[in-house]
Amino acid sequence: MTDGRSLPPEVQPGALDEATAAKVEALIEEEEGSQNRFTGTLGLIGTLMALAMALFHLWAAWDIVPTTTLRFAHVGFTLVIGFFLFPVMKRFRHRLMPWDVVLIAAGIWCTWYLISGGDDLQDRYIFPEPMDLVMGWVLIFLVLEVTRRTTGWIMPAVAGCFILYAFFGNYLPAPWQHQGYDAGRLIPHLTITLEGIFGTAVDVSATLIILFTIYGAILQSTGAGKFFVDFSFAMTGGRPSSAGRTVVLSSFLLGGPSGSGVATTVTLGTVAWPMMKRVGYRADDAGGLLAAGGLGAIISPPVLGAAAFLIAEYLKIGYLDVLKMVAIPTILYYASLLFMVELDQRRIGAKGGDTKMKTEPVGELVRKYGFHFSSLIAIVVFMVLGYSGTLSVLYATLVAIALSFLRKETALWPRKLMEALASGAIQSAGIAATCAAAGIIVGCITLTGLGLKFSEIAIQAAGGSLLVTALYTALIVWVVGLAVPVTASYIISAVVAAPALIKLGVPDYAAHMFVFYYAVLSEVSPPTALSPFAAAAITGAGPYRTTLMAWKYTLPAFVLPFVFVTDPQGTGLLLMLTPGMGWIDVVWQVVLAAAGLAALSAACQGYAIRALNGLERLGFALAGLLLVFPALIEGFFAGFLPAPHWVGFAIVLLMLASQRWSAFKSA
Repeated sequence: MTDGRSLPPEVQPGALDEATAAKVEALIEEEEGSQNRFTGTLGLIGTLMALAMALFHLWAAWDIVPTTTLRFAHVGFTLVIGFFLFPVMKRFRHRLMPWDVVLIAAGIWCTWYLISGGDDLQDRYIFPEPMDLVMGWVLIFLVLEVTRRTTGWIMPAVAGCFILYAFFGNYLPAPWQHQGYDAGRLIPHLTITLEGIFGTAVDVSATLIILFTIYGAILQSTGAGKFFVDFSFAMTGGRPSSAGRTVVLSSFLLGGPSGSGVATTVTLGTVAWPMMKRVGYRADDAGGLLAAGGLGAIISPPVLGAAAFLIAEYLKIGYLDVLKMVAIPTILYYASLLFMVELDQRRIGAKGGDTKMKTEPVGELVRKYGFHFSSLIAIVVFMVLGYSGTLSVLYATLVAIALSFLRKETALWPRKLMEALASGAIQSAGIAATCAAAGIIVGCITLTGLGLKFSEIAIQAAGGSLLVTALYTALIVWVVGLAVPVTASYIISAVVAAPALIKLGVPDYAAHMFVFYYAVLSEVSPPTALSPFAAAAITGAGPYRTTLMAWKYTLPAFVLPFVFVTDPQGTGLLLMLTPGMGWIDVVWQVVLAAAGLAALSAACQGYAIRALNGLERLGFALAGLLLVFPALIEGFFAGFLPAPHWVGFAIVLLMLASQRWSAFKSA
């Protein structure tokens, strides 16, 4: 499928006008890179290369492939497909240029050199031969260039800065100074060992991410995405007044398997925006909600975006454990969105009436296409039965392929199946390139000891305070996310920022989940705010105004991660019980978080039973923080509030009683 993904398959023909479709397609290309659209012989070659990559990784999931061979081959496939399908500049699109052929040949040579070198190459990395250094320099250049082609110039530029730091850090003042490394020490570390390009990130990309990407492509080809959207509309009654609820439900169902914020936003926007407009949503409000729903795709099981697989690898736990940890935070995120849309509905007043859209009954939809849920459930079932993450997704993919033949229109006959497999491999190229470039950054950090230095600097700057360190960490992760995608943001921050929290006594899993949630903010943070920009292209609103609205809708839920690291019992939200905790404590934490998110939602929307004045908004905001993030208030007013949670409940009840009394007097 060498023409790229273009618009998601759930977007029906004619749903977007030509200009809007072009804008949306451009944003999807920005997320995935501008792909060549070859036809004829070149198109066939591209499809066969991508198909070979998909089949190799499916085989590797079934059989045993040496770790080094799998990682080398994964990066090799990425280089070949990346240089073939992604042009050096947009003006060279749809043409295979001579320099592309040279770069493809160089990628094949580097891959052959690494695989054929075997154990001898691994053993001599401390005393490399001249050709080892030549290969290393070439490989670094190829990785940075393919990353630039697939994801943009920012990630390679950041990686380049870290390489310069490794070479010339001995000239910097303390505490940033290190001994400095020459090419003979740095280049083999980055290109031969499993500490640089071929480190943890590429390992996860080669063993899990690509398999889930292929699985998502299979689901899209069977029409699962369209079914999830139709099912959501049917469940919410198909009424314009339920447009907000429909966005929340369908973003969860559609986003979970896809893991793509932009694709989820575009799919929902084309269907839901006309309904939202009829109800009375402003264009920027609607775009913000659509982008917030798309962001949910990155934190929703079973895919969770690429970063979730990295969490499992860094923490050395099973992927099922990661799914368990994100279960309650995901529910609370969507609960927060539901609070926001319910308040939207009160504020707007359903001006568009309740004229129902034509949708099939829920029972009929489930009878025809309910089998699409089966493979999602199968992933979790296989993991519970003890299968590894790779085998679980492999078997779930086979289940999805087999069940597709239950309906004629969803059946994956050989040609359609090959296109789906090739599409999955192509979609994984950008992620694999990002992981390889991130490996360069991580390799420089580990070799120079920057991670430990940064932790000490952050703790000293915070005066040893866990609260201030958490605030600094959130700010650092957010700033990193302004420049790079979610996966790269998490990788960098997990190595640089998370250790500071762990040193102050935060459990490692809580620190990594905290970093992950703030890395996800890059999805709605300019200049990489692709989901809000895609939503703005559909609604016609200003992109930055839409981004601000997306922040408004996501803000309550992104206060929640502070509970993981500042409240000793906050780990209960991750279903990780510390000594002395019981399930009653978990339930209590969920109640506090839900009540606090509802209060913060009212403060953000400026509406509860009726419109809020400035003082009432401040009251709801204070109550929400006391319920969700009491450490913030206690940090500034130590000992002033002995029972912050109960004070928060009291303020909420007082605000609601005041609003009810005002409404009664008005009536």
